[in-house]
Amino acid sequence: MRHPPMLSFMRWCALLLLVLPLLARAADPLPSWQDGPSRQAIEAFVTAVTTEGGKDYVAPAERIAVFDNDGTLWSEQPAYFQVLFALSELKRMAPEHPEWKQQQPFKAALEGDQQTLAKSGMAGLLQIVLATHSGMSSAQFIQNARHWLDTARHPTTGRRFTEMVFQPMLELLDYLRANGFKTYIVSGGEVVFMRAFAEEVYGIPPEQVIGTTLGSRFEDKAGRLSIQRLPKLVHNDDGVGKPESIDRIIGRRPLFAFGNSDGDLQMLQWTMAGPGKRFAGLVHHTDAKREWAYDRNSKVGRLDKALSAANRGNWTVVDMAREWRSVYPFESLR
Repeated sequence: MRHPPMLSFMRWCALLLLVLPLLARAADPLPSWQDGPSRQAIEAFVTAVTTEGGKDYVAPAERIAVFDNDGTLWSEQPAYFQVLFALSELKRMAPEHPEWKQQQPFKAALEGDQQTLAKSGMAGLLQIVLATHSGMSSAQFIQNARHWLDTARHPTTGRRFTEMVFQPMLELLDYLRANGFKTYIVSGGEVVFMRAFAEEVYGIPPEQVIGTTLGSRFEDKAGRLSIQRLPKLVHNDDGVGKPESIDRIIGRRPLFAFGNSDGDLQMLQWTMAGPGKRFAGLVHHTDAKREWAYDRNSKVGRLDKALSAANRGNWTVVDMAREWRSVYPFESLR
């Protein structure tokens, strides 16, 4: 049965109205970003440094982009995710270490004594990390980390931790790579822990992940070769440690840098101190409804000195509540 021409035309128009928004979204490389000051600054910068013949053009080899991880690429509340992993591993490994029942800070962590654990400070936390992140091969540690990431759930949202990544930042990583940038993670997180998921989640291969480093030793036991992880801190990739590791490992000053806390300040300063046009950005956690709202007084991801430096230097500060249409990938799917 043939439909009247007018009816067929109206159906075609209705279909077009449904399809056009989807096509527009597919063509937009940053669909989760509002058309606000941060998105405009990012797009203007990328256009400037990638337009051949322009005064700000930068060759692809120099297009280095560095990103902090905790609080920049995924959430970091109510505690750094790697800390939650370490505490989980401590409980899993406890039967093999009966001495932990009497030793602090292990005793407090196993008993859930948050007050005593907090009093142990960073030194106590480092003890727990070293105990749970060493004494095994790198391959075994990656297997442990991946198992936890596959099975553990965030205490507030009930989501897997790899679902707590920021959709706008995933889009930004893809956008930069599509424009000839090489993207690196430069984080205070332990490097092998991040390598367990960075390629799958962010599209960043292991050789482009830089982080806090533990000691290691090559072993040959009757022809069975391995890299054994040692309970020794070799490099703390936070604060001044970030530009130091960038210089040592990348060997080029970044053109583009993104962080979210005072621990990223020196990395952003180092990026902006280079010649020519450069970009420094901060994720400002302002969304108490969809994520968390915190900055200068937070015990996790404190943004104080870096926020003041951003205001003085006219860096890009992303207001999460105002400038992100969605925060997590599962919001975008909905």
